[in-house]
Parts: sequence; structure tokens; C-alpha cells
Amino acid sequence: MNLDMASMALIAANVIISLQGFKNRAFLDKWTFEVGKILGGKEYYRMISSGFVHVDGNHLLFNMLSLFFFAGNIERSLGIEGLLAVYFGSLLAGSLFSLVVHRNSPGYRAVGASGAVSGVVFAAIALFPGMKLGLLFLPIFFPAWVFGLGFVAYSIYGIRSQRDNVGHEAHLGGAIVGLLIALLFDPQAFFNNTFTILLIFIPTAIFMIIAWQKPQWLFKRQVQPQTMDDSYNERQAQLKAELNRILEKVNTHGADSLTHQEREFLNHFR
Repeated sequence: MNLDMASMALIAANVIISLQGFKNRAFLDKWTFEVGKILGGKEYYRMISSGFVHVDGNHLLFNMLSLFFFAGNIERSLGIEGLLAVYFGSLLAGSLFSLVVHRNSPGYRAVGASGAVSGVVFAAIALFPGMKLGLLFLPIFFPAWVFGLGFVAYSIYGIRSQRDNVGHEAHLGGAIVGLLIALLFDPQAFFNNTFTILLIFIPTAIFMIIAWQKPQWLFKRQVQPQTMDDSYNERQAQLKAELNRILEKVNTHGADSLTHQEREFLNHFR
């Protein structure tokens, strides 16, 4: 049996489902994390389904490369059950913390496997104390504890400042739960890597408690984000405008007046 079977299956699922979302925006909307639909409409499946769709090819590629580099090591160390527990536990935790942070912003939307991938990366940090991590495509590497602490600090800053429209709360929630699940499967890792684990866990736990109890402190700016990614909202507005234009053309000149490209565009909304 291929030891990386589950890792490859997760990557394949992300690619196949995301490609469907690229072709069909109605499908993407149905799978997207959206606070109002989850809390008000009780569409809880979105907390998991949103982790398998992505905004575009670059978004998908970055997440899948990260998953490719780390998931196999987790699977070989903890087994298939361990990897799946880390992946889906981190994905759910990232969504839950996003709900906490944005519970008063029903229009907030997010997609992507980043929370789950962050959990896989931090599970690796917990399990492999001597590991060094670097930035993708750059030959610069840091000890795992430096990378982990920097990630936590940057995530907290990103959540509070809301400057870059990235789902930092999903990253942070996924990361810390991925680390904890790895320790549940391999408790000895805590004693092998105590300093790094506590250095990451303590400030994260304090921040999460504050986020729950004092949401008014959470944001530096008193503006609640409406989406994880401005480009996603912009594309949605463009698609809606184009759809309205084509429907108006059909209403005025009939369906036979549509070009091949316009017909293909309409097929995406069926």
C-alpha cells in the first residue's frame, strides 16, 4: 500500500472540486464559507466544503504545494487516520475560529484549504523538532520554532489590522488544532519538543480567549471585512454584470443573437 495514499487523495480531491468551481460559479457559491448562511441558514456543511474550493489557480497551487511537502511526512508518522484527523480537524477549527472572529459580519465569505494546510504544517512542527522551514521558492530557512512563532505573530497582526483580506483566523485556528491533534496521536512529541510547542500554543490560546470574550478589541480598525479576498468579490460583481447583460440581450434580441462565448458563459450557471 502506498504510504502517501491519503495525502495524494486529499490533493486530488482539492484539485477536482476546485476545477469544478472555476468552471461553475454557482457551484463555488454553494460550497463557500459564508457566515450568514452558516449561522442563519444552518448550512453547516460549508465549514468543511469551503476547504475544497479555491479562488483561482494560484490560490490552489500554493495550498497544494504546501500540502504535498508536508502531508506525506504526517501520514508516514501518524498513519492515514492521523493525517485525516489533522487535516479535517484543522479545517473545521479554522472555520470555527473564523465564525468567532466574524460572527457579527454575516456577509463574510472565504474559500480555500489554508486552515487545513496550516494544521498539517504545524503538526509537522510538533512532530519533527529538528525541522527547518522556509518560504516557498526562496532558499531561506528558519528553525521550526522561529517559523511557528513568526506565523502566530503575523496571523494575530493580520486579524487585528485587516489590511490584506486574507483569512488569518482560519490559518491560526487550523494551525493550533493541527498541532494539538498531532500530540494526541504521538504524546511523546510534546516531551521531545516542549519549548517550541509551548512557545506557539500559549500566545495563540491567550489571543483566542480574548477574541471570544472581547470582540470589540479584536480589530484595530472598526471596519468588518466582507470577504477573505477582494478579488473574489470583484470577480463576482463582474460575473453578475455580464450575466445581466446577456439576459437583457436575450430578452431584447432573442437567444439566437448570442455568440458562442455568451452561450458558454450561460452554461456555467446551469
